[in-house]
Amino acid sequence: MSLISKTPKPPYYAVIFTSERMEAENGYSDMFDRMHELLKNKEGRLVC
Repeated sequence: MSLISKTPKPPYYAVIFTSERMEAENGYSDMFDRMHELLKNKEGRLVC
């Protein structure tokens, strides 16, 4: 059996959130950019 991608061994965890964007973002984009920077090279990260 061939795999599409090499993935780490389970268990897997997912973090999912929703938000309603307002006219005044109050730094949402800056916080997203910071979180993405912190997480993009974490071992085991599949999608960010």
